[in-house]
Amino acid sequence: MDVSSLAVMAAAMLATGLAGGVIAGLLGVGGGIIVVPILDTTLGILGVDPAIRMHVAVATSLATIIPTSISSSRAHKAKGAVDGELTRKWGIAILLGAVLGTVVASQVQSVVLSGVFATVAFLVAAKMLLPLDHIALAKAVPGGLAAQAMPVAIGTTSTMMGIGGGTLSVPILTLVNYPIHRAVGTAALFGLLISIPGTIGYIIGGWGDPRLPMGSLGYVNWIGFLLIAPMTWISAPWGAALAHKLSKRHLGIAFGIFLLIVALRMAWRVATS
Repeated sequence: MDVSSLAVMAAAMLATGLAGGVIAGLLGVGGGIIVVPILDTTLGILGVDPAIRMHVAVATSLATIIPTSISSSRAHKAKGAVDGELTRKWGIAILLGAVLGTVVASQVQSVVLSGVFATVAFLVAAKMLLPLDHIALAKAVPGGLAAQAMPVAIGTTSTMMGIGGGTLSVPILTLVNYPIHRAVGTAALFGLLISIPGTIGYIIGGWGDPRLPMGSLGYVNWIGFLLIAPMTWISAPWGAALAHKLSKRHLGIAFGIFLLIVALRMAWRVATS
């Protein structure tokens, strides 16, 4: 790779981190909703094997979510938008789901991860964009052992998508009559419970793979991480501040539009694979 290519790659990674951080703070999604598709495209341009390209994008995204989630959740906590009680109730289940997701993801092809990403993103985008705010499946967050299936599913699917959990937990929580601003703030903390075990799992799962690009430890590419993570850390509080200036409907629309764009991109990749 020549100097000019490295410069272009570095600029793309820095811009990705900036956008990812703002989106993380705004929507509580850990930035992965932006980082994964851009990394996937960048790695394709660099000639990374398509069979593992999505794995590298997802794993690297999860690594960048660690500092992003810390920054974003601190900003939301300062505004009183992080629910400690819900975190205690769902925390272990989300953590277990994250471990399960990395195990499954390490055994499948990249196109499967792209398909999961596109499907879930389409469903969530529809929920956020359509006028469905009046629809609720319950009057409050359900309790009991059976209700733990929700956070397990959030953790599992999120690690297969390379996202921090907000993409799933925010709409799920709004379906059980949970305030969206509080859902966004708490989702930022869920991102930490997903990204740490997810990153470790992808390092183990990709260890020693000869197809990995330069600067990789397992499926995590540390060049991407070192360029993206600082920018997401810096810009996440900007998004968090903006989130508290928007109405509930405006926040939902912004969330839905970003998800729809990403879903279309991933669906196109699956269709052309």
